[in-house]
Amino acid sequence: MATQLKTPTDVKSRVSEEEWQVRTDLAAAYRLVALYGWDDLIFTHLSARVPGPEHHFLINPYNLMFEEITASSLVKIDTEGHPVMETPYLTNPAGFTIHSAIHMARDDAHAVLHLHTPHGQAVSAMSEGLLPHTQTAMIAKHNVAYHDYEGIATDLEERERLVADLGEKHAMILRNHGTLTVGERVADAFLRMYFLERACEAQVYMLSAGRENLNTPPQGVEEKVAGQTAPQGMAAVSQMLAWPALLRKLDRIDPGFRD
Repeated sequence: MATQLKTPTDVKSRVSEEEWQVRTDLAAAYRLVALYGWDDLIFTHLSARVPGPEHHFLINPYNLMFEEITASSLVKIDTEGHPVMETPYLTNPAGFTIHSAIHMARDDAHAVLHLHTPHGQAVSAMSEGLLPHTQTAMIAKHNVAYHDYEGIATDLEERERLVADLGEKHAMILRNHGTLTVGERVADAFLRMYFLERACEAQVYMLSAGRENLNTPPQGVEEKVAGQTAPQGMAAVSQMLAWPALLRKLDRIDPGFRD
């Protein structure tokens, strides 16, 4: 018989308005990842920094499907991945290794999203990485870093190398592993992930048709698109346009993520 866990109903009254807003956005991101088919059972994580002087973060309960996650069920943890607020849910400290490294190293990395989609993994296994053969790829490519695979991310020593490889970029292809994006807000990180995942999906379809007939964009076009899609502009688009629309979409489907 399935175990039914009761989500605390008083979480909203115990946190600040700013934290509740981040909880709502992160819960929405989990629901959207499930909606787009990017989830991997209960595995992988999306995390967000809790506003305030403490180094606290929000992450998914390890035993919930992404489609079940709500603002109240998100677990508040410290830099080691341990809960700092009472919760009936399990956590996975090892799963926070990648996230903690980036959160702590980048002041602008308030949100970190990490996925294991088939298309993202496929491109992560390609030696050439992301190719600039579609508009979506060109939007994402100039802001993508790469990190070589070192095994399942439980080694704390890997954090320094991961941060160094990410540098000032806002997206990363973890070779032979998956994709990752960061943002000052959940909205920013989600839109970046959307473009990165769509670019990976298109590349898999494109290469399945054969390389001999690929049309390479004219010289200079890739650089032009990079200038047209600078991180600041993409963040504005996500916060003012795309994210509000995505929240309305979720509200039409199931507003339960706000609970």
